[in-house]
Amino acid sequence: MYELRQKEIDQALQILQKSGVEETTREFQRLMAYYRCAMMEIETKFKVLNEEFSLQYDRNPINSIKTRLKKLPSIIEKMERKNFPMSVSAVEEHLNDVAGIRVVCSFTEDVYTLADALLKQDDIILLQKKDYIANPKENGYRSLHLIVSVPIFLENEKRLMKVEIQLRTIAMDCWASLEHQLRYKKEIDFTKEMEQELSECARMSTELDARMDRLRKEADI
Repeated sequence: MYELRQKEIDQALQILQKSGVEETTREFQRLMAYYRCAMMEIETKFKVLNEEFSLQYDRNPINSIKTRLKKLPSIIEKMERKNFPMSVSAVEEHLNDVAGIRVVCSFTEDVYTLADALLKQDDIILLQKKDYIANPKENGYRSLHLIVSVPIFLENEKRLMKVEIQLRTIAMDCWASLEHQLRYKKEIDFTKEMEQELSECARMSTELDARMDRLRKEADI
């Protein structure tokens, strides 16, 4: 699931050449491999935490874990938009979201519990935190975003790699996924009425999480 397909590799080389970048596709592949390793490290940490919670509390706080490696066209577009020089080293220095992990939890409290447990680990460095659960975006989006640095151990060196982590509940993930499909569907114009309806759906998802949290506490799980 982490591998770049040959077609994507060929496209990457063409894009790099057109962008006037001297680094070879091999160097780009190497950097992407480092990011994949970093994602695997973080994914494993969450799976271990999920297993520990299962043993301790007889339930799993994590519903699903998804990983995402940013595509080269998106990387180039973002570098150009932010006026950064386009090079492999500049990508590593300036972009925080090349490697991404989304952790979907059962309850809101699980989001914060898992985030705290991860950040307590002595090899994890918190670089940035944005709490869109406590402070939702104007469109209703809710999620806890973390940018962390995690070490990967290679044959002859240790490298610190950045990973973007999104933690959210099932309700938050459902709303965000459907909002993205609706808002960015090219065949339709997004109207003010649709904006208002999505906002109402976001309010309902927030209420759903609150009610489910109350039920969890009553059930003492």
